[in-house]
Amino acid sequence: MKTFGGPALFLDRSDINTDEIIPAKYLTEITKEDLKPYILEDLKLNGFDPKSMKTLSARVIVSRANFGCGSSREHAPWVFEVNGITAVIAESFARIFRQNMFNCGMAAIELPKEKIDALLRYAECADTAITVDMTEQSITIKGCGKEENFSFEISPFDKALVLAGGWVDYADQRY
Repeated sequence: MKTFGGPALFLDRSDINTDEIIPAKYLTEITKEDLKPYILEDLKLNGFDPKSMKTLSARVIVSRANFGCGSSREHAPWVFEVNGITAVIAESFARIFRQNMFNCGMAAIELPKEKIDALLRYAECADTAITVDMTEQSITIKGCGKEENFSFEISPFDKALVLAGGWVDYADQRY
């Protein structure tokens, strides 16, 4: 079974759009792998460097509301997929982005503002890692010598998509 989690990248801002996730000028690339070096290239956030080791080693992103808004394109989840991002945790997602994450076999987890605030308190811890248990619908965050657990809700169908590895694998297993 696919593992969800690893080092965390904290993007403490709402309304991060698909053009910031993968700039439109790269949408002519032929393969998903060709998108890899351009992840979050146009994101404007104080102190953020898309080429930093923290960004490149991240496996989970924590952010605020309306993540993935803007143009409806699969390229945004694809650039996360080829960079090893397995989960994005936010207050809310743009509907199409969220579904594209599930269709690609990645977790798009919505948590209320209070829980996102609690997760963001770990942003200054260099060793912060998050584990997502899709089966138990729980998140464990560890950093700065602390650990916390959170539960989350996901529809049975979306959960099945993610656990199967995405829409194509889900369909192959059932049809």
